[in-house]
Amino acid sequence: MPLDSPLIWLGAASLTAWIYLLLCNGRFWQGDQRLRAQTPADDALAKWPAVVAVVPARNEADVVERALNSLLAQDYPGELQIVLVDDCSDDGTGDIARRLAREHPAGSRLAVVETETVPEGWVGKMWAVQTGIQLAEARWPESPYLHLTDADVEHGPGNLRAMVYKAEAEGLGLVSLMVMLHCETRWEKLLIPAFVYFFQMLYPFPRINDPRSRVAGAAGGCMLVRTGSLKSAGGIESIRGQIIDDCALGAVLKSVGRVWVGLSDTELSARPYSGLREIWAMVARSAYTQLRHSVWMLALTVAGMLLVFVSPPIVVSTFPVHGNVWAALLALAAWLAMAWSFRPSALRYRRSPAFGLVLPATALLYLGMTLDSACRHWIGAGGQWKGRAGAGNPRAAGGAVTLD
Repeated sequence: MPLDSPLIWLGAASLTAWIYLLLCNGRFWQGDQRLRAQTPADDALAKWPAVVAVVPARNEADVVERALNSLLAQDYPGELQIVLVDDCSDDGTGDIARRLAREHPAGSRLAVVETETVPEGWVGKMWAVQTGIQLAEARWPESPYLHLTDADVEHGPGNLRAMVYKAEAEGLGLVSLMVMLHCETRWEKLLIPAFVYFFQMLYPFPRINDPRSRVAGAAGGCMLVRTGSLKSAGGIESIRGQIIDDCALGAVLKSVGRVWVGLSDTELSARPYSGLREIWAMVARSAYTQLRHSVWMLALTVAGMLLVFVSPPIVVSTFPVHGNVWAALLALAAWLAMAWSFRPSALRYRRSPAFGLVLPATALLYLGMTLDSACRHWIGAGGQWKGRAGAGNPRAAGGAVTLD
């Protein structure tokens, strides 16, 4: 049996890639970056700093009430104010927030503001965040923290307390949590754990949290930002045109200080995905942006995904045809390493540890989403979301892009 067979080299390359990913890519697969499980006591800090939560919302009528109620119910010893920014919604999102401000026992802490026309060069969501921050600076100029969160996130009652304590205790400019995404339907169970897994592969949380590492990022659903750090980094204006705004914000904040990103089991996404089409659209709107609209990076991504995720099961399953034992063994080892690395992500979403064996099929779907994202960009339909033209779309008026 020739040891220089292309199949052997293919299996060896895939296994080598997995050894590198497991040992040298920032422990991304372990999912061990978590906030402390025990809620800090009231006297854990001499004085709990004031926080203003800014919640941009565009057509979020089905989930915004749950999100706002969870913020109003926060068990936080310090002052907490909430700003809901209604970004030109036409489904009654702002009306729901205004009703809560009138009727909720803690509604006096909730302010509702509407955005004006998006200026040229701004992404819609970033302009909404900027609108909320401007109101916060005008009404509560001494507040040292901003809690930037999405309108579809339901917060655990002790979450803000834990985030503030960590930021104060460790001198962090950013504390960011990746929320638990909705994972109940067939397509969600197949794709959502892998989405979180791939995100951590691209942005290993231990490296983000290491001030010596150049890797930077954040998870946009739940971010506590020190206002002084944000001003030093140039404010939201410094990322005004970014589609992948959370990672862009994490990068600029890490350039001026320490940041921390982790997983959360108490921050829950209230938004279900109805099927494959909705998840596909979520990924395809920004996947090619992640590759900086580079054909070469797209080609490398395709080649890498095929080598690392797809080739091992193909070489193993075709063993009766090619009969190369060494190639099959090397590919099997790569496949098992892949499945093992997915185990923590599978368990976190209550999936069987053996679910990692189907990760190659999931990777193929995400590869299709990435290619579709590139095609959308090439035809001028990139980044479209909630009825607005988006990044990379030459038909977007004035070059402004929007995303919610």
